[in-house]
Amino acid sequence: NTGTGQHFTDAELKAIIDTAHSLNRKAAAHAHGTDGINAALRAGVDSIDHGTYLDDESIRLFKQTGAYHVPTMMAGAFVAEKALIPGYYPRMVVPKALAVGPKIKDAVRKSHAAGVKIAFGTDAGVFPHGENAKEFSLMVEAGMSPKDTLVAATVNAADLLGLSADIGTLEAGKWADLVAVAADPTSNVATLEQPRAVVRGGVRVR
Repeated sequence: NTGTGQHFTDAELKAIIDTAHSLNRKAAAHAHGTDGINAALRAGVDSIDHGTYLDDESIRLFKQTGAYHVPTMMAGAFVAEKALIPGYYPRMVVPKALAVGPKIKDAVRKSHAAGVKIAFGTDAGVFPHGENAKEFSLMVEAGMSPKDTLVAATVNAADLLGLSADIGTLEAGKWADLVAVAADPTSNVATLEQPRAVVRGGVRVR
């Protein structure tokens, strides 16, 4: 048992998600295991973070409900790497890190190929903040095109957050939060790891 099973009952999940929605909030589920993924989707969750062991029923539920898959591949890759260093994690954490980390790529490949909506997320904090853009290259390795990863990080992420009116695309009247890079990221997505400028609210801050 690596701790990836369903941790809430179906009734608890429905109560959590229904309460969030009644307050005009989104509900996200941290879910690695198949049972937990599918139970959360059946209960109406808005997104699944990780989704490591999703199956065909998960795909059906994602598409039926319109929920987003937020793979957080960076976290999986980081914990799998660090779990090989003796003493880096407590012994009880190591089996989960080794089992789960490498599987996330397969989950992304499957969900993307099936047309599930994917939003960019990284679980930063599990690994050091500031390295988040490495997620783009990992998503490409999992079969997404660079353009698809950009859509996941902008249009789709804004939609998932309920903020499409303010962010997600470059349009007059939106918040003007953006980065500038040295090369075309649709040709080389890794260029996003070294932004040349960061603009917040129309003001250059870096």
